[in-house]
Amino acid sequence: MRHITDAMVDAAVTADEARQILEEAFVAFGKQEAAMQARIRTDAGGVKLSTLGAVIPGQQVTGAKVYTTISGQFNFVIVLFSARDGRPLATLEAGALTRIRTAACSVLAASRLARQNARVLGLYGAGTQGTEHAIQMTRTLGLDRVLVHDLHGGPDLQQRLSRVTGVTVEGRSAHEIAQEADVIVTASRSTTPLFDGATVKPGAFIAAIGSSLPTTRELDDTLLGRARSIIVEWKPQTLVEAGDLVLADRSLGLEEKIVEFPSILNGDLTRQNNDEIFLYKSVGVGLEDIALAGLAYRNLAEREGWPAP
Repeated sequence: MRHITDAMVDAAVTADEARQILEEAFVAFGKQEAAMQARIRTDAGGVKLSTLGAVIPGQQVTGAKVYTTISGQFNFVIVLFSARDGRPLATLEAGALTRIRTAACSVLAASRLARQNARVLGLYGAGTQGTEHAIQMTRTLGLDRVLVHDLHGGPDLQQRLSRVTGVTVEGRSAHEIAQEADVIVTASRSTTPLFDGATVKPGAFIAAIGSSLPTTRELDDTLLGRARSIIVEWKPQTLVEAGDLVLADRSLGLEEKIVEFPSILNGDLTRQNNDEIFLYKSVGVGLEDIALAGLAYRNLAEREGWPAP
């Protein structure tokens, strides 16, 4: 059994490959040809252990991600097995995988539901996830400006983001970003809504990825009410974890708006006009982790001569 580090993942997996393998995994899931385990959290004395996993026979892998959360810091490990004969294939540091797969799924959703003439990315939070989203979004969607709001980003934030994205980056207030951005990514640790949903411009696409806790939210009821559809990865997990939805006013009738990820990949949900607002709420699911871990293993196996899954 091999051990795959984050550096090895970054060297072996491209964002384009990640999007392709994730799309294939979600399509298989939509056809009931793959399955997921919902996240289980165990907490004692301020130490939290979480697990989630998936079985993807078509990609010849199964496995689970296990991680700790201590003082707000995450440490991830994936255990990967062959779905052909059950062999343990590898353990993987999952920091890089988590970063890549989260942004890749947001891009998959945005590439189908953002306006074709979208040019401005609004970014709330420019940590690990926010930065990866800025990189993948600008390179894939043709966005040429990033407006960023991050109170903890440091004095070199705009220069750093401009360097890694290759586009113009400007600092803005939370209110200004909501008004100006065509595509919005919320990648914060906020426990309350970041902006007034009434100010979001018609036609915007929003990817809310900052929290998977039922007690925190980044978006307000106004924005949820304005959205034509709310895309989630998997209802059984999202509807108990996503505070944006759990804490929403029940009178909004959000259940009728919520659709799962395969619906946008198979074309069941498409944009009808330039004024429609679409919201993608991500909590991160095991299917994403195991699909990308399998890709990393297969790429490395081919390069290094390891046994195939």
